[in-house]
Amino acid sequence: MTQIATSLWFATEAEEAARFYCATIPGAVMGDIIRLPPGGPGPAGSVLLVEFSIGGAPMLAMNGNPGEGFTNAVSLSALCADQPELDRVWDALLDGGQAQACGWLKDRYGVAWQLVPEALPRLMKAGDEAQRGRVMAALMQMVKIDAAALEAAFNAS
Repeated sequence: MTQIATSLWFATEAEEAARFYCATIPGAVMGDIIRLPPGGPGPAGSVLLVEFSIGGAPMLAMNGNPGEGFTNAVSLSALCADQPELDRVWDALLDGGQAQACGWLKDRYGVAWQLVPEALPRLMKAGDEAQRGRVMAALMQMVKIDAAALEAAFNAS
């Protein structure tokens, strides 16, 4: 069976970024670090590829990016168990990064993330159209998502 992994291409920060994500995201795990052999396209022994996983999903961080930056066209979405987890992960990822809107941010490496509390997909699948509409309207006003405010919008009359 074919295995799919998300691959993030860095200039030289692959190991640093992988270690940062594993320290920041609950359940993330470092894997192998593959180094360049002599005669490779860079200094022998330097990091070529780092294997890690987030939430059981395989991830690769690779060095050698010729200058192409990350864009919002591809992002990592993290479903957080509760508001305290979302707040902790948001603050860590935002350190050196930039907040955007509706739970989106770019981290210090330029990788786009959307941090979502479990309440958002749950509320968007529940209730009636008016309730879901109020949740969406509340979400559109947020930078970091506030689960309690989404719940309040859903339950408003």
